[in-house]
Amino acid sequence: MTHDGKKLTGLVAATFTPLTPKGEVNLSVIGQYIDFLVEKQGVRKIFVNGTTGESLSLSVDERKQLAEAWCQKGKGKLEDVIVHVGCSSLKDSQELARHAVEAGADGIAVISPTFFKPPNAASLRLFLQEVAAAAPALPFYYYHIPSMTGVHLLALDVVEGIEKVIPSFRGLKFSGSDLLDFGQCVSCSPGHWTHLYGMDEQLLAALAMGADGAVGSTYNYMGSTMNKVLCAFDKGDLEQARKLQFQMQEIILFAIKQGFNLAMNKQLMSEMSGISLGPPRLPLIPCDVTKAQVVVQKMYSVLGEQQ
Repeated sequence: MTHDGKKLTGLVAATFTPLTPKGEVNLSVIGQYIDFLVEKQGVRKIFVNGTTGESLSLSVDERKQLAEAWCQKGKGKLEDVIVHVGCSSLKDSQELARHAVEAGADGIAVISPTFFKPPNAASLRLFLQEVAAAAPALPFYYYHIPSMTGVHLLALDVVEGIEKVIPSFRGLKFSGSDLLDFGQCVSCSPGHWTHLYGMDEQLLAALAMGADGAVGSTYNYMGSTMNKVLCAFDKGDLEQARKLQFQMQEIILFAIKQGFNLAMNKQLMSEMSGISLGPPRLPLIPCDVTKAQVVVQKMYSVLGEQQ
């Protein structure tokens, strides 16, 4: 666990939130979901209630239920459960941070508020500081995702001097394509910070820049392949790492042509795992199941039976 000072490394699956056909949180399949990740994908670390988990479409109470269920059912099976506690409301974020401690989370992460946006890096740092202070014993990660938050501050500016105000700061989840910003975050940071990259289709580039690991949605069902990318990179076998990354890109590009979005992504996990995760929550609408099945066929044709 990350509590002991060990860095969070390797693949981290950003979990989908299982819903019933009527759109209510469905905790009953989480045990099965964890078994699928561990046994079929070789993924033992998860990022709960993030973008993939539709966190900002959930109530505070639902997010608490999910955090508890993932932590409880992951005991003895998962190595790390990081809970995203970011909200537009500071008070809600603090409440979720305190709850993450009670639930037994191994760390918390926070995105920037998205409606009233921080005008500069200092104001975002203040917000993060207030949330982190509600759970000072838990490793704290800044979750940088400008495409969704609309907050286009450089992550480098946000994390500059951050440990002075957040002693529990342990790194960032960088879900952006700006490898200049990412590289500078890596090169200017102390050695005990973790840099997790969040764009699955270009993970190899981030590894070359010094990423310690990755958080992503496709690792739910393509984790076994992407673990091989990490393995090949660690061995210095760039040819193999590239081959696998290019295969993954081919699948993602094909999926994009079919209308890849969170709804399809969730359906792909249902198809690949055999676990019914239900629809996304409004305002997102369910994906055409036949399109998801076409993508699954493509996945098998590109990767063979390695899935």
